[in-house]
Amino acid sequence: MPESKPVSEQPYPPGLAAVFEVVRRLRAPDGCPWDKEQTHESLRPYLLEETYELLEAIDSGDESKLREELGDVLLQVAMHAQIAADKGRFDAAAISEQEAAKMVARHPHVFGDREVSDAEDVLRNWERDKLAHAAQHGQARQSPVDKVPPTLPALAWSLGVQKRAARVGFDYGDAESALAGVAEEARELAAAGTEEEFFREFGDLLFALVSVARKRKVNPEDALRSAGQRFVRRFKAMEAVAEQRGLDLGHLDEAALEALWADSA
Repeated sequence: MPESKPVSEQPYPPGLAAVFEVVRRLRAPDGCPWDKEQTHESLRPYLLEETYELLEAIDSGDESKLREELGDVLLQVAMHAQIAADKGRFDAAAISEQEAAKMVARHPHVFGDREVSDAEDVLRNWERDKLAHAAQHGQARQSPVDKVPPTLPALAWSLGVQKRAARVGFDYGDAESALAGVAEEARELAAAGTEEEFFREFGDLLFALVSVARKRKVNPEDALRSAGQRFVRRFKAMEAVAEQRGLDLGHLDEAALEALWADSA
């Protein structure tokens, strides 16, 4: 077996270009068989997985893990850019320049002379500018809510739809009004007489709760995940208490389970 050659220097340039050069080499004719076979479509599950791992890293507060997961997402961007470049469509530079131009256009209060009062003002201006741009170029008018990807998880999609609608003025006045809407939807859910009505009213209640979260500047996806994590921690604590007492959770009645739950707080 031939001896492997020592690597005298890194096979990529320093800085941001590093991962893009590595990906270019992986997809070269003499590169990696697996990487060369990948397409935009085949990479979809990996992008989704890496995105969720990045979100987990953000929640963890672990800076090392955050840096690693940001790199994994950047790798996905590099792969998609190289796939497009291999087909002569566009490359990483075109992606960067297009995004930079879009950000400049979205921020005339930074790169121009427009004045804004707050973040909400920025979003309202952006929505108006997009409508004006479409009209000037003869483009068909697109509803703001159509811009929210329907493939998002339901809570995130609902939040996005509500934010888009709010930018054109369709919104609750404040969190108290949104809470009143929740109370109304809860009453309608309680009064539901059929499974179809219950299904519809349950959805309406969840949607109304998203409105409250949005008005209070809480991400409902994060809030639900946090609640689930608290439940998991306490459930495991309850299991530990039950094991210490020689109890089998599957054989306890409701009252005993409630008492055990209280003891595990």
